[in-house]
Amino acid sequence: MNVLPLTIESMVALLLLATILYCVRLNSQLKRLKADESSMKNVIGELVAGIENAERAISGLKATVRQADESLSGRLKDAERFCKQIKIGTEAAAEVLFRLGQVDGARPWLLGVEGSEGEPQDLDKPRDPDEKPVPTDPMSIVAAAQALAERAQARAKAIAA
Repeated sequence: MNVLPLTIESMVALLLLATILYCVRLNSQLKRLKADESSMKNVIGELVAGIENAERAISGLKATVRQADESLSGRLKDAERFCKQIKIGTEAAAEVLFRLGQVDGARPWLLGVEGSEGEPQDLDKPRDPDEKPVPTDPMSIVAAAQALAERAQARAKAIAA
């Protein structure tokens, strides 16, 4: 009996069976890789779409920031202009109050005005024309204007009578 050919053929059959099993295992791994590849392609597609949406949102935000900056700079310029106008008006009002203070009978409401040293001004002392008047409390200005108006009405009634 020849055992050698049978042994060789059985070895070949075992090797062939191992090869077939290895190929089946390799095939299942390849299927998993292809499934992972398609899922990775889906994930990459979603990432690209998300990036495009983010870029559009950033562009919109940049445009909004530009508009807000332009609007804010315009409002700041307006505010600066109004501040200058208010300052000019306040200085003019202080000058008018100073001139009103020089009129006889209008001084009682100016007694609270302070000089440059923090002390009450000497109202009988002549004032330097280059010296700017010190602004007073707005409520005292209103009270002074009312007092002046009342005195003017009283004088007008006295003259008419």
